Amino acid sequence: MADQYADTVLVGGHVKTSSGWVEGLTVRAGVIDVVGGREDVLRRRGPDTRVVELAGDTVLPGLHDLHVHPIYAGVRERRCKVPQGSSLADTLRIVAEHVSRAAPGAWVLGGQWDTSALGTVPDRTVLDAVAPVNPVLLEDTSGHSSWANSAALGAAGIGPGTPDPAGGVFERDGAGNPSGIQRETAADLLAASAPKPSDEEVEAALEWALGEMLSYGITSFTEAAVGFTAGPRAELRAYTRLAARGAVRQRVRLSLVWSPNDPVCEEVIATRNLYASGHITPDCVKVFLDGVPTDSRTAAMIDPYQGTVEGRDDEAARHGLLAIAPAVLDQAVTRFDRMGITVKFHAAGDAAVRAALDAVEAARTANGHGPCMHNVGHCTFVAKTDIERAARIGATFEVSPYLWRPSPICSDIAAAVGPAAVERVWPVREMLEARALVVPGSDWCVVPSVNPWSAIETLVTRQQPGGGSDSFGASQAITLEQAFDLFTVNSARQEGMAHRVGRIEPGMLADVIVVGQNPFEVPVTQVHATEVKMTFIEGEPAFDAGA
Repeated sequence: MADQYADTVLVGGHVKTSSGWVEGLTVRAGVIDVVGGREDVLRRRGPDTRVVELAGDTVLPGLHDLHVHPIYAGVRERRCKVPQGSSLADTLRIVAEHVSRAAPGAWVLGGQWDTSALGTVPDRTVLDAVAPVNPVLLEDTSGHSSWANSAALGAAGIGPGTPDPAGGVFERDGAGNPSGIQRETAADLLAASAPKPSDEEVEAALEWALGEMLSYGITSFTEAAVGFTAGPRAELRAYTRLAARGAVRQRVRLSLVWSPNDPVCEEVIATRNLYASGHITPDCVKVFLDGVPTDSRTAAMIDPYQGTVEGRDDEAARHGLLAIAPAVLDQAVTRFDRMGITVKFHAAGDAAVRAALDAVEAARTANGHGPCMHNVGHCTFVAKTDIERAARIGATFEVSPYLWRPSPICSDIAAAVGPAAVERVWPVREMLEARALVVPGSDWCVVPSVNPWSAIETLVTRQQPGGGSDSFGASQAITLEQAFDLFTVNSARQEGMAHRVGRIEPGMLADVIVVGQNPFEVPVTQVHATEVKMTFIEGEPAFDAGA
């Protein structure tokens, strides 16, 4: 009978199972063994069983975040961090403080900024006033634009004669000089001249971010763009080294960035399985199709943006940028699908979403319907006809509920596209009604916190956490149960793990969390205040707030 004893018993609370609420559960060898009443679970207690008295707390399946940048978040935490929504005066004050502590000529890197919060599109001259010598480079909230001073432009060799790179824009002043604002690949070009973090910094950043996610109950996640911060090899080394010493507790899917004609991307994808381990699966490829629908106007849109951009009358200023030609994209997605690699698209504008779905459909036509659940990420705007075909072609919509509450970035979006388009922004309700698979992604650290409870609440309210008079895309609100499913059963399906995680029932892995309030029994405007007390992965404590 000893081999039937539970390793762990959670009892005396409210456990959300697939068939209703029970008092407790048992775990044996990392697997949920029994769910039921107090007597049912305590019957499995042995001399060495760990018994956790819940004292009325709630047990839920672990949550999933299918679009996160943990290394980026950890590195940014240690840089010139500007709180989102900061005014121009506050931003310059924070930059000046960091410049005063920097060595002469050393780069000052960080972010974030938004045009609506600053009150104007900034330029290099205002940064020059507080940083005349040190190169300064600040990313905007989206990570798709940057703001540089004259020293940074000079260090990168960017001047009046520098052409716009393919897929990017150097904003210019009336005299044709770079203004210090870079969009998309122009931002990448400038960032390439800045120092990269060391291997030690990357590992420390990742380890901190892993702990941060565990503290919010995130037991599985998808790293959305390996190489985004320090280059693909450095970031893969960090995951591998942390995994080797047992520091990667969550289940992790790695998305390896691909772009046409880049031999480094192809090499990393070809050698991907060298980095696989028990909790790390490098079986996803990330493709950036466009930018963002803010004042940068780089998201690819079917209908034109509102108004005009001073000094620009090109097609990109009216409809945004589609980064990859459709024929090239179709061929690549078909190839990856044949290799058994899932493709994750960055597609914010409806024209980019359409191009992504076209590519998935091309792959299905060529290869038939296989196991790869290609997913279109962000989906800020999606045409109704494209929503209707997603389920038919087996494409997943990944949405960003951390982003859409009233905020500076949403104000920028509303100003760029106009009020009519914003009525259907992030059309989650329509997606679910069309029976498409819908999953959530935070895009942390584009958002200030990886907290999924705020996202679950705002899926229902489309307001600020805690409620408010303003809303963003209110017609697309869904129910609390639907919102919770996005973070659990839907995400498990997308990750190919629906048979192992996402639900609490016998035979599933014991990836569960203990929270101090039952989010299903409080007013929906209080769901964001849910606090995680413990996070278990395969029945072992990975986070304990009381420790």
